[in-house]
Amino acid sequence: MQQVKSVITEFRGSHFDFGLEQGKWLQTTLMMENREREWRIRRPRFDIDIQETKAAFKRFAPGIWEELLGLQAELKMDMTQIIQNFGHYRVYAKPSGCSVFTTEDYLVRNYDYHPATYDGRFTFFQPNDSGYATMAPVSRITGRMDGMNEHGLTMGYNFMHRKVPGDGFVCYMIGRMILECCQSVDDAVQFLKEIPHRSSFSYILLDKKGITQIVEATPRDIIVREHHYCTNHFEVLTHENRRVLTDSEMRMHNLKAQTNRTTDAANAFKIMNDPEAGVFSELYSSWSGTIHTSCYFPKDLSVQFALGGNNTPTTLNFQDWLDGKPLPVQSFTGQINSNITFASE
Repeated sequence: MQQVKSVITEFRGSHFDFGLEQGKWLQTTLMMENREREWRIRRPRFDIDIQETKAAFKRFAPGIWEELLGLQAELKMDMTQIIQNFGHYRVYAKPSGCSVFTTEDYLVRNYDYHPATYDGRFTFFQPNDSGYATMAPVSRITGRMDGMNEHGLTMGYNFMHRKVPGDGFVCYMIGRMILECCQSVDDAVQFLKEIPHRSSFSYILLDKKGITQIVEATPRDIIVREHHYCTNHFEVLTHENRRVLTDSEMRMHNLKAQTNRTTDAANAFKIMNDPEAGVFSELYSSWSGTIHTSCYFPKDLSVQFALGGNNTPTTLNFQDWLDGKPLPVQSFTGQINSNITFASE
């Protein structure tokens, strides 16, 4: 077992200044050194077109482009390097796990991936130039893994496959754009129909009205379905699924067997976070170990969050932070059954 930590950060201001602030933090970590080593081992298999990428950001999330410019200004890197490391456009997302269950009151999620990709940061961000305020765990500095915005819109995503990729954004950037640009599930569904997708993912959405929908998205097709469970296979676009779905189907079976729409959030969280319940995964070296469990409550703008398994969640209230109250804690701690360290360590 390894003790792990995720730092809670907060920022109010422009996207450009947010980029500057993150650049300063990056220079105190080993993250860029680790990323450079990763690129040497796994050379980029995509072309970077600065103008194409800029145009895509300007259309869908112009504030995030300003954030990239802030990162560039602080890190003194050329724009090609900035886009390669932080743009999340036309890059490849590694296969991963993840399980999600929703009711009209909450969305609970296991984020399953490789610890070496985990930033170990949970960020509160209130922009003053464009976009909605958000709280979310961070993925690769500018992306988000799941989260909620000031309107109560909540998002999580699950990997499906990487075959036949398109020219578009990857999941963790799309997830962030949803939170910053959309007020409701209807808004998010329309956004997902318009934005170009690099790979195939399901996006699970819940808003303050209790509306929950799952969007099955590929570079070729997008469908919307009414459902409350999602692991790592499509239920409608089945022709897009990977051949081996044993682990995904097992987690889906275990999730359905132990939850229903009347299950209270505390029990749902325990089921997701308990390694013995059959949904939590310890396959860390296979890119699908559970790193965190999160449960979002859109109606009162709060989250329960825990690192690792069998952990008591910490509750944070987003509305309190929006009202200017100080955060009650500065970090999350937990244990994972792996000796692989987080990306910034």
